[in-house]
Parts: sequence; structure tokens; C-alpha cells
Amino acid sequence: MPATSQPVLCREKLPCVIRRTKSLFTIALVLLFLNTRLYAQKTTAFPQALPETEGVSAAGIDSFLNGVAHSKHEFHSFMLLRHGKVVAEGWWNPYRPDLRHSLYSCSKSFTSTAIGFAVSEKRLSVNDKVISFFPKSLPDTVKPYLASLTIKDLLTMSAGQEPDPTGTIPFKTDDWVKAFLATPIIHQPGTKFLYNTMATFTLSAIIQKVTGQKVIDYLKPRLFDPLGIKGMDWEVSKMGINTGGWGLRVKTEDLAKMGQLYLQKGMWKGKQMLPQEWVNEATTFKIDQAPGVAQSRKDSSDWMQGYCCQFWRCRHNAFRADGAFGQYIIVMPDQDAVLAITSETADMQDELNLVWKYLLPALQTGTLPADKASDEALSQHLAALSLPPLGVGSQTIPLVNKTYTVKPNSLHINSITLRYDHSVYKVGLRIDTTLYNLNFALGEWLPGETAMPGPSLLNGAKEDFSILQPYKIDCSFAPSAADGSLQFKIRYIESPHTETITCHLNGNTLNATVEYSFNYGRNKIELTGTGASADK
Repeated sequence: MPATSQPVLCREKLPCVIRRTKSLFTIALVLLFLNTRLYAQKTTAFPQALPETEGVSAAGIDSFLNGVAHSKHEFHSFMLLRHGKVVAEGWWNPYRPDLRHSLYSCSKSFTSTAIGFAVSEKRLSVNDKVISFFPKSLPDTVKPYLASLTIKDLLTMSAGQEPDPTGTIPFKTDDWVKAFLATPIIHQPGTKFLYNTMATFTLSAIIQKVTGQKVIDYLKPRLFDPLGIKGMDWEVSKMGINTGGWGLRVKTEDLAKMGQLYLQKGMWKGKQMLPQEWVNEATTFKIDQAPGVAQSRKDSSDWMQGYCCQFWRCRHNAFRADGAFGQYIIVMPDQDAVLAITSETADMQDELNLVWKYLLPALQTGTLPADKASDEALSQHLAALSLPPLGVGSQTIPLVNKTYTVKPNSLHINSITLRYDHSVYKVGLRIDTTLYNLNFALGEWLPGETAMPGPSLLNGAKEDFSILQPYKIDCSFAPSAADGSLQFKIRYIESPHTETITCHLNGNTLNATVEYSFNYGRNKIELTGTGASADK
């Protein structure tokens, strides 16, 4: 089982550990254990510091964690930097520091950065016409709005298309560029904001056109290698182009590195990696998302502060990269701070409200007096962060050893095998012709891997998903005392999402539901078993 991550302040726990230890030999073992764990969890890019030495209230950070615990949001990780130092970081078990996390639209800011590098290398200009890069993909008639469309219009989400074609193009054709260019433009480019992820994909295609490299490969020597970002991957279309507007997976620390690079105006370890002019261009107001909306509404919204070049303006003079369900890089220049968050939430504004309510006031000027009690409380809180598995406190376990044939359904599940074996429930899902075997533990997260695709907004898109396999998962199960059902939870720990399968058993009859976490209790998929036979 993955270990719960260690907090920044774990050395502060040593005195209380020693007081509880009764032999010098045990003390030595504890010292070795703590030092090893600290080294294993320590971030590689940033020094670490007690919050107060960097003018941050440990009690304020602890209040933020309490606010998260009592909220409707499921946090997976966070990392808070002040003056370039980590003052707090934590992962909610079973999420861990070494795991990547799908970023959804937080990927857009990395694509924008690739454009910035290409501009600095004079490979293109933001005023270049989009059609100039794809002469063989144009519609038979190039209308004036399409002819005038520029890279800057794509960067600022003002391509002029309406509605946004992202919900259709990736699911209907392999050639996304051609389909994007064929989508009618009904507003003069550059004049009206409409979030359009296919515009970002087109930026990715432009980078590949002018450099001969996918965005991820182009960024490797320019961004990823200098920042020490390793193990990243990025989804690709069927035509071999990085998706651009989604699909990048990096670690939480990598998000913090990206934020610190932008906070430092493109400087990294004394070297101007990304031109300061591009950082300013990419992160300052370019277009109003909600012209005409009352100022009182704008004052309470982080989605009405202005859009930049694949970055958003925030309240409190901050800016951010963000992705669906709460993947964030929040840069606070006035506070010289960066906050990285991975999570799953249905209300991203409310999640940001927690940041402004608890963390912003915790960032004070100068240094603060030492506060060992608050440091220790925060340390313990960070060490205990966890998302509870199923089955805690459960006792009676239905012992099933059957294979159920399932009636035709939208998930193409043909059969479900349930077999209890030495405290582990083994579940086999036959989808089309492929059998996926999954193991579930009671009262704990059982780590594993699978080739079975997990829940995603992009399921069904014409992509090459093979680069994401095998998917890392943690699984737990629980019986229900109320109705005798069995519930199985699959947590895809390099994505924001989980999948829950609930099985109601009645002799040879199976009634089951499949639920994706991002539907928040809605749109459950019903399955019915038509018979059962002993599993051999």
C-alpha cells in the first residue's frame, strides 16, 4: 500500500517520537526512518522552510486544510511556495509525490509557453495567419474571417467560432485541424471571447508544423529539462499531434516549478530561460470574458478578471493556469507565492474561494515569530492527509464465486466475475473481447495497474490512448449491511477521477450500477445480469 506522504515539517515531530521510545536501539531506528522518509519525500527543485521564516502562518495553512476537509471538494495534492521555498506540501493518500496527474486544460499554459519559445526563436509571430500553416487543410472557400484568423486570436480564445467545436471535432474525425478550419467563424476574430480548446490544439499543430516536433518534444530541452521535469507524457491525436489543450500529465512539484518560472519572469537559476516579454504578454489582460456584466459579479468571480494567452487573470492581482475539476497553478506576484493544486471538484470557484479565504491572509510580510505548536500541528495534519477507502468498520462479507453474463449496455461490458479470495475481492470485467482483472481490499487501498481506460471527459475521442497505459489504480471494496450489495471503487491515481461499481446480488441475478466520480451521483449506468454460473 502506498505510504502517506511526509510533510515538510516532519523533523519537528522528532522530540515527541523520542519521548515515546523506550530504548536507544529503537530511537536509532526511528531517527533512521524519519531521515530516510524526509529525504525520500523532499522536493528536488526547491529548498524547504518553516512557514514562519518566510512570513507564512502555519496556523493559517492548517485552517486551509480544515476548510478543505469540511468542503465538498476532493483534494489530491497541494504545494505552497513562498520566496521560492516550499513551506507546505501534502498528498491525500493514496496520491503520492511521485505520481503524475492529468491536467486537463492546465495543459494549455504549457502549449502557450511553447508558442513563446517559438516566438523568441523567430519561428513564428503571434500575428501570423493560421491558414498559412495548413495550405492543404483549408476548406474549398476561405472566407474573410478565416483568412484573418491569427495565432494571437487562438491564444486569447477569440477565434470567433460559436458554439465551441471541442465537443464534436475530437469525437467525429481523425483530422482535427481540417475540421477546425472548416468550422464557420461568425464573429470577427479577436473581438469576442469563447473558450475553445480546439483553438489550443491548433496551436499545438502549428508548433509541430514549424518545428517538426510534437509540443512535448519541443519543450523538453527548453522547459522540461532545465526545470528538472521528468516522466511527463501528453496525449496525442490519431494523426500524431499532442492534444495541446488537455492531456499533459506531470507531478505536483512540476506544476509548482512552472509557476515559479512565471513568477520569476522567465528566470530559472540565474538564467533567462523564457523571455520576460513573453511572460508579460502571456499573463496580462487581453480580452474581457464577460463584457457588460455588473462589476459586483466580476468582483466575486475568478472567471471574469480577464483572459490572457492561455492563462487566466485572478482576483488579488494573481494569475493562473487551470484545468477541469480543479488542477491549478496559481501565481501571486504581490505575495511572491505559488500554489499548485490537484483535485476533483464540481465547483472550481468555490475551491478558489478557499485559497483566498485561508491562504491569502496567511501570507504576510517579513518573517513571523516562531510558532512550534502550530508547526507541529500542521506537520501532523499534513502527515495524516488521506481519502478513506471503502469498508472501514465493515464486518460481514458476502462470499461470491460467480460469473454473471450481462445484457447489452453502453459500456460494452459482457460479463462480470466476482470471486472472494483470501481477503481480496477479485473482479473480472469482460469488455468486448478483453478481460480486465481487478483486485479490491477491504478497509484499505490496494495498489495495482490496469489497461482498462478510466473515466475521462475525452472517452470516445479519436486519440491514441496507448501512451497512458498501464493506468495506475488503487482499489477498495465494501459490503452494505443495509441491502447486502457490494461496492467496488477504482481510483485512477494519475487522474482526477474514480469509478464505482455497485453490485446487488440475488441468487443468480445481478443488478449493478457503474458511476463516474465526475457525474457526482448522476447518470449512473445500469447493468443487468441474465444468469450466473460457478466460476472455475
